[in-house]
Amino acid sequence: MEQSAPQRESASRSVGDEGERRFSFTGSVRSEAARGAAIYALFTVALGVLSLVKGFILAGFLSRSAYGIWGVLVVSLSTLLWVKQAGVGDKFVQQDEPDQEAAFQQAFTLELALTGACVVVIAIALPILVLIYDLPQLVLPGIVIMAALLISVLQAPLWVYYRRMEFRRQRMLAAVDPIVEFIVSVALAIAGAGYWAFVGGLAAGVTAASLVAVWNSPFKLRLRYERGALRSYWSFSGPLLVAGGAAFVMAWSAVIAAKLDLGVAAVGVIALADNITAFSERVDDVVTGALYPAICAVTDQIELLYESLVKSNRLALMWAVPFGVAITLFCPDLVRFGIGERWRPAITMLQLYGVTAALNHIGFNWTAYFRAIGRTRPIAVVTVAATVAFLVAGIPLLLTLGLRGFALGIVIQALVALAFRAYYLQQLFPGFDFLAHAARSFLPTVPATALVLVARLLESGRRTLLEAVCELVAYAVVTAAFTWLLESSLLREAIGHLRPAPTVVAAG
Repeated sequence: MEQSAPQRESASRSVGDEGERRFSFTGSVRSEAARGAAIYALFTVALGVLSLVKGFILAGFLSRSAYGIWGVLVVSLSTLLWVKQAGVGDKFVQQDEPDQEAAFQQAFTLELALTGACVVVIAIALPILVLIYDLPQLVLPGIVIMAALLISVLQAPLWVYYRRMEFRRQRMLAAVDPIVEFIVSVALAIAGAGYWAFVGGLAAGVTAASLVAVWNSPFKLRLRYERGALRSYWSFSGPLLVAGGAAFVMAWSAVIAAKLDLGVAAVGVIALADNITAFSERVDDVVTGALYPAICAVTDQIELLYESLVKSNRLALMWAVPFGVAITLFCPDLVRFGIGERWRPAITMLQLYGVTAALNHIGFNWTAYFRAIGRTRPIAVVTVAATVAFLVAGIPLLLTLGLRGFALGIVIQALVALAFRAYYLQQLFPGFDFLAHAARSFLPTVPATALVLVARLLESGRRTLLEAVCELVAYAVVTAAFTWLLESSLLREAIGHLRPAPTVVAAG
């Protein structure tokens, strides 16, 4: 369903008209979204690397048990925030009220109320967590996290810049949190603070970012509520709450089963696996973050929506699939030459997580399109189906095979979600060939993977760091070469959108 040149020009003009009304810039939203994706990529990948490095540094200073305590906290308490997944910020971006300050204040009020409800739930759940895990160390960090959660509501002004597609300013303000968190976490880890390195870094980052957001807010922060607002948000947010609740059930069942059957150190392994593979999910933030405000503005142009879905997925998969496959191939080297042999039990889990991370990015930003058109029910259906698959297959596998079984359960859950995702995408875009799209995304890694495996067959003696680095470089170079061979036209088009439009000077 590729557009002809006249269709693309017409779409650009209509999108540009919408952009002048909705956004602060003039011209084509298509080009602005491409520039936004570049800005998102620059900031998000850099901050993702920062988070990845932080995880490695802290893994070097902390024991597996200390890492496990943080894993219990972050998984258990973060899943209690499922109410916050109601998408108040997304709904604010989608709406087009004439009084944007009033719309912002109304959204801010609802976000504060939801966050307050989450804090109450966490306060009730914290003693229960202590009893379940027999970890009284959870109490004080849990209180700090509750306070940080309330403070984080003050970052709501970033929604305004996001809706306006002022990506540079929005990302610069948002970057304060991870940068401060990195500095404080590493300093505390070096000082021997144990799991408090995570907690202190989190609190410092959230507080600093909230103060900066308030200082730069384009609107006044005040409470405002109008009759009917909750009903309007509920039609959008209700299914998202169901999806969040399903994710909550899946995460809690996994962590509790792992702790009771394998011990807190196993939870540390799961937390490390999540931290490393979450790096590939930064691609989601890069592409979906830049596209979502633009998608909301052109929901009546199905051809343009389809084009943006296909091309954005192809661009994102150029990174996500090679990264996921690389985790699978080079995880033993990462443990041996990097984070240490005490993490050897994590190898199989990381390898399976790597494959799962690659699979999860096929059609990864589908939810943005369904949120933009106000159809959030499919998001709930997919999440519930994936949760049921994990409970039916993943928990029994964990109890019988340990961490390897847990990782296999994650793979099964990802495959079920992928099947449902394909179904809904083909409903929305009947011309979308999901299988061909998936196969194309893995092609560049096939020769690179084959090269690495052949090199390993020819190796003799004890494996060295130099051999591992040479194989990694060869894998990256071959993948990049085949990616260019297959996707050079799309890459040229993407680069073309990043160039500023030529200035037309009138004659005479």
